[in-house]
Amino acid sequence: MEKQKVAVIGAGSWGTALAMVLADNAHEVQLWSHKFEQVEEINSSHTNDKYLPGISLPENIIGYSSLGEALEGVKYVILAVPTKAIRDVSAQILAELKQSVIMVHVSKGIEPNTLLRITEMIKEEMPSSLLEEVVVLSGPSHAEEVSLRQPTTVTVSSEDLSAAEKVQDLFINQNFRVYTNPDVIGVEIGGALKNIIALAAGMTDGLGYGDNAKAALITRGLAEIARLGTKMGANPLTFSGLAGIGDLIVTCTSVHSRNWRAGNMLGKGQKLDQVLENMGMVVEGVRTTKAAYQLAEKYDVSMPITHALYNVLFNNADVEDAVDELMNRMKKHEMEDLVNVLDERMND
Repeated sequence: MEKQKVAVIGAGSWGTALAMVLADNAHEVQLWSHKFEQVEEINSSHTNDKYLPGISLPENIIGYSSLGEALEGVKYVILAVPTKAIRDVSAQILAELKQSVIMVHVSKGIEPNTLLRITEMIKEEMPSSLLEEVVVLSGPSHAEEVSLRQPTTVTVSSEDLSAAEKVQDLFINQNFRVYTNPDVIGVEIGGALKNIIALAAGMTDGLGYGDNAKAALITRGLAEIARLGTKMGANPLTFSGLAGIGDLIVTCTSVHSRNWRAGNMLGKGQKLDQVLENMGMVVEGVRTTKAAYQLAEKYDVSMPITHALYNVLFNNADVEDAVDELMNRMKKHEMEDLVNVLDERMND
């Protein structure tokens, strides 16, 4: 792909790591942060030590504190901000943008109450005259490992396959492999809900329950994600891919995972407010748990892990009691969802 001018909006760990991938591909990267001191560090020292300590940034990453300057002349905008900031930052981008762009969002969450996915939120905030297409980038990818140029594989998804393929070309290199997937709903739901299961997996580790319990939780968590996702219109095969089981494994088993670390602290007896203060970074799974709980009610889908975690986070339920209740649920057929589908087909 020929050299592009790309804006990365959000200089946290993930935004900075993706800026490095783009810079390695010889693109001109304009990295925006609302923190002036962070921009100064990026431009003078070529580091971002709060988020990626010990990592040297390529010199073709230029930091900007002015959003208008960061967006000037770009064809692609990489939106790397927390889910709760998507609407506000999208509105700010709209106020500054002077040309149409392809927007690539790399966040993983669902908006509580509206129950909208991130692509839907962006499209509500930005007119189609400036928004050529929205592309989702998701999959098993820790910023810490991407910044070290360790092998990583992700997926990009869009309703417009040609837009997804352009973003694939923008990012792909020998260390950062990119696949396409047309299932936007599945990719976004898988990416968002795996954070809930990672919180629960961290809790089991914090309680000292071991790998057997965590493996069971991950397995049943995947079934729970697929159950809701397919009800919402996703392709069930998506959940056996990078945005499903791939992202779920890496987020539930790694100390790099903020959601696993937060759950681990909860399992060791810390309260939610204390955990979030100690983390110092956004834990998307907390907010997503509220949205997923509401989605389960809306679509009448059984989501016992989400329900238990909701009670821990928002109803002060005891962590150990909640996990024990999950592990001792009424016996069920392991392939309950497949069996239900087959029964429905036989009765038609």
